[in-house]
Amino acid sequence: MTASPDALTDAQTRQLLVYLAAAHMAGGAGAHEATEDVVRAARAIGLPGAQINATPDGVTLSLGHGAPATFESIEGSLRLDQTARVAGIQHGLETGALTPTAALDALKGLRAQRARFPVTGMYLGGFTVAAGIAGILQPAWPSVLFAAVASPITIALIRLTGRRLVPSALLPLFAGFLVAAAAFAAFQAGFITSPLRTMLPPVAVLLPGALLVTGLSELVAGAMVSGASRLAYGTTQLVMFAAGVAGASILLDVPPEAFANARVDEIGPLAGFVGLFLLTLGICFMESVPRRLAPGVLFVTASTYVTQWSVQNWVDAPAWGGALAGAFVASFSAWVIALARPTMSRMVLFLPSFWLLVPGSLGLVTVTQLGIDPRESWPTAMNATSVVLAIALGLVFGTSAARALRFTLRRGLRRRADARAASTLVE
Repeated sequence: MTASPDALTDAQTRQLLVYLAAAHMAGGAGAHEATEDVVRAARAIGLPGAQINATPDGVTLSLGHGAPATFESIEGSLRLDQTARVAGIQHGLETGALTPTAALDALKGLRAQRARFPVTGMYLGGFTVAAGIAGILQPAWPSVLFAAVASPITIALIRLTGRRLVPSALLPLFAGFLVAAAAFAAFQAGFITSPLRTMLPPVAVLLPGALLVTGLSELVAGAMVSGASRLAYGTTQLVMFAAGVAGASILLDVPPEAFANARVDEIGPLAGFVGLFLLTLGICFMESVPRRLAPGVLFVTASTYVTQWSVQNWVDAPAWGGALAGAFVASFSAWVIALARPTMSRMVLFLPSFWLLVPGSLGLVTVTQLGIDPRESWPTAMNATSVVLAIALGLVFGTSAARALRFTLRRGLRRRADARAASTLVE
């Protein structure tokens, strides 16, 4: 049973579908994925000719060739709880459980959906996320402590940006400068030994890792405009971060050896798994992840980390090998869970894994070293490039494998249904 579009006018139907497409894009989906989802929803309500052009800035949609078009701008990203609601609306439209009128009303109220912990969740989540990423990226007690103590700087800047007291365009610059200045001061005081990696966890929530990888995956999928714009914007953000770090280094007269990309492991392998739990817990606090989705998020992040860690430590593969395997598992497992339980959002399950794969951190290290000491930047640049490409390919391979599985299962179900119908006719 499918819902009828008759309850809405053509203009309202365009509004429904363009809102849905914009919500998918704001939730982190690639342009090709958002287009596929909305076309599927349009067909479910009896509109097979819908056409969509999605970019990170806005979506244009018409109901058919030569039909009027509607444009909707995209203003900021969605939290994961809001993204989960979008997945529920998508599923409701596809199955007919939600009428187009109800879906439109739900999308109109999406931005008004309040966070479960508006202030405490941000600071507590930022604290645990920073400590967790430090346990994975730089497992040394001074670095973990620094990450936890410095995390409120980033969260305070985010909140000031939301109140328009800090320009959003300058947020990476200010965050990079303040956290880097604190890290360099701690280095000069002898508290930490590797400031470049130590400063990354407190600003990790702002690094454009997902932006860069999504852009590459869009280019691979043929969404050229969206992919190129994401890559350009993500690279610009990295440059802004690096400018802040460079400014702090000049102000404090930091020696070049402070920019060595050195990993200090004082805690041991257990730090990574504890950091994984803290990271997932922090994401749930910051993004108001619904309780029913939290076990799924933990399963996907744990699978991603275990796969990446196993490939790099047991198989002794290079960093890009672990990133490729981790991205494949993250994408494939999120799709399979969403296939088994359609009301669970694959984006909510998948996006937190980007914080484990840390492409944004590697990019910031590369850009910073390039500005401070170009001789040391080339190996890091090659490593960062290979890792980002590997993550993008892993994402594409995992998604393709999951879609093939979905197609096979649906074809098997259709054949079984046809066989039952045929046997009923015979009887």
